[in-house]
Amino acid sequence: MAQASARDAECLGVSCFGGVGGEWPKDMRVGLLDSTLREGEQTPGVSFTVEQKLEIARLLDEIGVAMIEAGHPSVAPDVREAVRRIIGMKRDGIIRRAEIIAHSRAVKADIEEAASLEPDRVAIFYGVSDIHLRYKHRRSREEALATIAEMVEYARQHGVRVRFTAEDATRADYEFLVEAVRTARDAGADRVSIADTVGIATPYGVRRLFESLRRDVPGVEFDIHAHNDLGMAVANSLAAAEAGATIIHVTVGGLGERAGIAPLEVIAVALKRHYGLDVVDLKGVVRLARLVERYSGVPITPLAPVVGENVFTHKAGVHVAGVLSNPETYEAYPPEWVGRSRDYTIDKYTGRKALRARLERLGVHVSEEELMAILRRIKERSEARWLRDEDLLEIAEEVTGRTLRLRPPEHIEALVTVRCDSNIYTTSVARRLSLIPGVDEVIEVTGENDILLRVRARNPVELNQIVEAIRSVRGVSSTYTMLVLRKLGTGSGDRRKTGNKREKT
Repeated sequence: MAQASARDAECLGVSCFGGVGGEWPKDMRVGLLDSTLREGEQTPGVSFTVEQKLEIARLLDEIGVAMIEAGHPSVAPDVREAVRRIIGMKRDGIIRRAEIIAHSRAVKADIEEAASLEPDRVAIFYGVSDIHLRYKHRRSREEALATIAEMVEYARQHGVRVRFTAEDATRADYEFLVEAVRTARDAGADRVSIADTVGIATPYGVRRLFESLRRDVPGVEFDIHAHNDLGMAVANSLAAAEAGATIIHVTVGGLGERAGIAPLEVIAVALKRHYGLDVVDLKGVVRLARLVERYSGVPITPLAPVVGENVFTHKAGVHVAGVLSNPETYEAYPPEWVGRSRDYTIDKYTGRKALRARLERLGVHVSEEELMAILRRIKERSEARWLRDEDLLEIAEEVTGRTLRLRPPEHIEALVTVRCDSNIYTTSVARRLSLIPGVDEVIEVTGENDILLRVRARNPVELNQIVEAIRSVRGVSSTYTMLVLRKLGTGSGDRRKTGNKREKT
């Protein structure tokens, strides 16, 4: 669990504002609970295999989440098997840090099944709003409190730690919510999760709620489980952390029921950006997001914060000019935090600085007059959503009259590296190789290999025959073939002759 002074936050050269409702607390202590394997699999259309869950769990632990909610064992046999094996991974030391949690209804059979797998913790949930009590549980408040006490105590009797989840807490009567939390604490729960089950809360309300609960029910730690129905899961989660919640529930990509919950990658970056807290290894979140995207079948939108394709791609000329001068002008945090890099598009919005920088990145240097001519051509292609580097080079060729693009070879061309036997003169082998039809050039080189060959063939069959002829030459111990995909077109005057570099003795 990360802990740091809020004033230690890195502000990237801009003013740091206080948290929702006032100044940040002097100290914050918070970690992440990832529920991709439980809440995430409740996303319509998502179903992970057991092996996929194991791989996701390994990566979650690798990046450093504090807790992994492995699933609800009573839901289905494969869910139970995944939970069992993830707990086994923790026992065997494969998962080294994360606490493993098994989910359960407030039902003895569920609790028994979850506890029998020996997780680090069992999480028991029960609705505490009047609408849940009346229409789902069909219980009075008094009956609900009795059930909470009985089920938490029952789980504690099985020797596991217990988290009680107050489902729909943000729509519950506050006085009754306090009673429910106090009841769970007194029955043995050391953590209570406050669930904004339908994503109805506001950051200001969440902060006040957690401040009040911590004041009125001491001796227990609080989680925040914020749904994203109104797009405020991240803001509500941060507000809860500011008010003293020590665990934030997240899923990779924000998966979950309906609109999902707070995305792991966004919460992790926000905690670092605003509060200076390193809750996970940010370099691993993009790889994790791509893995979950593949296994869940839920595509990452280009606009998704942190992991979306567009996040560090700039378009407007003014923006790009600012970024080229100082990235802080239009970036909230450096892409290097999450192992990414910045880019910018080339289209009708492009300005001079962006265009020159892109051309220079491609190794093309043009005069100011040529640059403006290229820019005019780009703006004339107003129907294009963006121009690829290939398109840009085509325009630059038209303007400058120079050959700038890489050209595919007319024949099959290859580079073949050759390693010679240690007791053979390299030059003698090179001379024999130069006599093979199709070998255009023979170069003796330094390094792990001894000879580099440039080979030309009319078709794959002929190329294979040439390579076999090379391998049959006495003194050749091994070869490695690389096909030439494209090459920069140059005149014959640009060719450089390369002589023998060394001779092995």
